[in-house]
Amino acid sequence: MTNPIRPTDNDARALAETLLQTARTAALAVVTSHGGPLVTRVAFGRTPDGRPLTLVSDLSAHTAALRSDPRCSLLVGDVSAKGDPLNQPRLTLEATASFLDRASPRHEKLAAHYLRDHPKSKLYIGFADFSFVLFTIKIGHLNGGFGKAFTLTPADLG
Repeated sequence: MTNPIRPTDNDARALAETLLQTARTAALAVVTSHGGPLVTRVAFGRTPDGRPLTLVSDLSAHTAALRSDPRCSLLVGDVSAKGDPLNQPRLTLEATASFLDRASPRHEKLAAHYLRDHPKSKLYIGFADFSFVLFTIKIGHLNGGFGKAFTLTPADLG
């Protein structure tokens, strides 16, 4: 059998960028303290320089999991009402999470940026138990539709 992963090209990079630009939510997969997987939906955003981020509460199981094991995965790509969902593009990012300290000088600027795309988070962004999580991408897996699989490096996604 031949390798099903196609060589990464500019069309694949452009599709990945579109998925990242348009995503407002993502499925976040983490490893729990007992070693099992946990998947949840989170708000998805990007820093001004394009790094993926989300806003999490300390009350959430996924937050505790990320604090104990920062390895995670994000899946972006909306499913439209028409067509086969498995033929619609999606991007999985293997990443490492890091928390931004609320006292950091970056926090206020990042909060203003985040609120432009997630205005409803204004209700809770200032709560003491909420923190920004920044993701460092290790590798990306793009499924552009049936028979269109690509592996993308951080450079391809940046």
